[in-house]
Amino acid sequence: MWETGKTSQIATEMRRYNLAILGISETHWTQTGQKRLATGEMLLYSGHEKENAPHTQGVALMLSKVAQNAFVGWESYGSRIIKASFKTKKEGILMNIIQCYAPTNDSNGNIKDQFYDRLQSIIGKCPRKDLTILM
Repeated sequence: MWETGKTSQIATEMRRYNLAILGISETHWTQTGQKRLATGEMLLYSGHEKENAPHTQGVALMLSKVAQNAFVGWESYGSRIIKASFKTKKEGILMNIIQCYAPTNDSNGNIKDQFYDRLQSIIGKCPRKDLTILM
């Protein structure tokens, strides 16, 4: 996704498949933020925060115009986890979508432990009455 034009290509495919929300891993973007595309989709992204950080890892969620109508908010948890919340038709119940990019099996044990501890903490903070989807 780091290459020019990849974002609009992904948005085109998202519309072609009629998807409301698309989770993306390995964006290779740095920093955290949101962008509205010229075609109306919204991109929420999270990558390495440090200056001159490597263009590795990174996660994002792309939201269609329809999904944006139900969008409540989002949180970044580093370069591997992002969470967005949406209203549902059921009053008082949110849908939480967590997009993550887990370390590979051959990664350092500490990195894997930190990732899964953080993921468990994020899931644990989602109210049990809400719908939580992990991607």
